[in-house]
Amino acid sequence: MSNEPVPFLDLVTPHRELETELVDAFREALRGAAFVGGAQVDAFEREFAAFCGAAHCVGVANGTDAVRFALMAAGVRPGDAVVTVAHTFIATVEAISQAGAATEFVDIDPQTYCMSPDALEGYLSTCQVDRAGRPLGKRTGKPITAVVPVHLYGQVADMDAIQSVADKYNLLVIEDACQAHGAEYRSADGSWRRAGTFGRAAAFSFYPGKNLGACGEGGAVTTTDEQAARTIRMLREHGQAKKYYHDLEGYNGRLDAIQASFLRIKLRRLDEWNTQRRAAAARYDDLLSTVPEIAAPVEAANRRSVYHLYVVRNEARDDLAASLNGRGISTGLHYPLPVHLQTCYREWGYAAGALPVTERVASEILSLPMFPGLTIDAQQRVVAALRDAVAARAGAVVSQV
Repeated sequence: MSNEPVPFLDLVTPHRELETELVDAFREALRGAAFVGGAQVDAFEREFAAFCGAAHCVGVANGTDAVRFALMAAGVRPGDAVVTVAHTFIATVEAISQAGAATEFVDIDPQTYCMSPDALEGYLSTCQVDRAGRPLGKRTGKPITAVVPVHLYGQVADMDAIQSVADKYNLLVIEDACQAHGAEYRSADGSWRRAGTFGRAAAFSFYPGKNLGACGEGGAVTTTDEQAARTIRMLREHGQAKKYYHDLEGYNGRLDAIQASFLRIKLRRLDEWNTQRRAAAARYDDLLSTVPEIAAPVEAANRRSVYHLYVVRNEARDDLAASLNGRGISTGLHYPLPVHLQTCYREWGYAAGALPVTERVASEILSLPMFPGLTIDAQQRVVAALRDAVAARAGAVVSQV
């Protein structure tokens, strides 16, 4: 096996492969001075909607805007509360706050790490209700109007079960699909659907490290609701339906035309890249079957993950990470401190133990190198390093007894 460093993510190789196309797209933008809106954005929106199987796609500036605009366009208003998970990047919660709503948390499934439908039902069933029969958030006392499941690490949450609970309590469903470009879910009727086609709307991020990443910032909302799409188009552009006529107060949240042109080029490779990620995940699964101390990711029977991240678990996570990093193998933590325990939300009053599954998972997870083109040799080195680290720790424990 090689002794070359193993990067956590390789963004250099795909851009080298696509360099001629990307440069040509940039040159075209320069020659036409098409930088905001226009044909490239329109074309990307059509192509990404078709990729997801959605009726509408609206390009926006980033994934945070995508979640925020989706909530606002769906009807979430200041004074409402929204239920989501704390095992996510903070942008999920930032967007809820920026939409004027309060956040209420529920726990995650211990295997998929996505929102637990049972936890959602258990929480809502014990909430008080207002005169309109709406559940009231236990932390805030505000009426809960929406739920935001997060398709974490590239795997779709259990959307049939979550939608069933949401329907029971008359809640909107907004997908946070920022890590799930192309991920699939088999519904109860047997049909396979891609992330971005469940609930009222779905938010995507095109941050460079995503499965579909821009060469900068970018995001999009997919929806089957034509009125929601129209509202998001106004929200992203200062609330105007046509230039200088503003139907509402909006934001500057547009997708740059140059980024849209880059995304169009990359979108043509996304299925291939996702297939390579799934193949790499299968190799990891096989290699890790001989290291029982390491818990590999669980792909639910009715999901096809696109493995934005390959996340394992072990109670000695920090020791393992240090050992791998010492051997030139880069790792990541997604995410080491749940959102409900972050300093910026301290005033919300959540204490350690409020979300036991979330907190246990956060203390044990370790993200291994994962990207298209990850070699078998590199994966063998990663797993060999994990095996050695586990054995060394076991030996140290024995010697202390």
